[in-house]
Amino acid sequence: MRKDNCRRVLIISAPSGAGKTTLVNHLLMSGLPLLFSVSATSRKPRGDEVDGREYYFITAAEFRRRIRRDEFVEWQEVYKDHYYGTLRSEIERIHDDGMIPLFDVDVMGGINLKKIFGEDALAIFVMPPSVDELHKRLLKRGTDSPEKIQMRVEKAASELILSDRFDRMIINDDLGKACREILRVVTEFIEEQ
Repeated sequence: MRKDNCRRVLIISAPSGAGKTTLVNHLLMSGLPLLFSVSATSRKPRGDEVDGREYYFITAAEFRRRIRRDEFVEWQEVYKDHYYGTLRSEIERIHDDGMIPLFDVDVMGGINLKKIFGEDALAIFVMPPSVDELHKRLLKRGTDSPEKIQMRVEKAASELILSDRFDRMIINDDLGKACREILRVVTEFIEEQ
């Protein structure tokens, strides 16, 4: 492992439903020196999400207060009053443990983090096979209303054109292949001199 890994970060971004979280979990179980960076959000928990595990769930008002106090490295208002952001304290916690923060963030969050961390960051875009397949995956997930799914699909179409702003792209049309590819790319990033 590089001595300066304590400054490095790993960014994984994708449109909702592309399989990003599955690939992130694969990396976290790989034995690499990665720790999941828990983002903050003002949205309500979905399914069995737990505060402090998947996200720090806070109100929109509290999120805005923390923005004013400059507690975020980056943040976005993804939908009206639905904020997502990276707390400075979370990055410090992970670096203090000698590990590399792994960010599972939306596309704009990934672009913002790459701008902030520059060469110390590896930004990976997870590409779905198609927008139609993305729609099917969101339906199968069963966590959102039809209106919310349509909103996510429309947003995904605009996010796909931003994939060239990332260092690497992993196409998730075959999960086993995507898992092997992302592990190879991340291992190279960690081991490069």
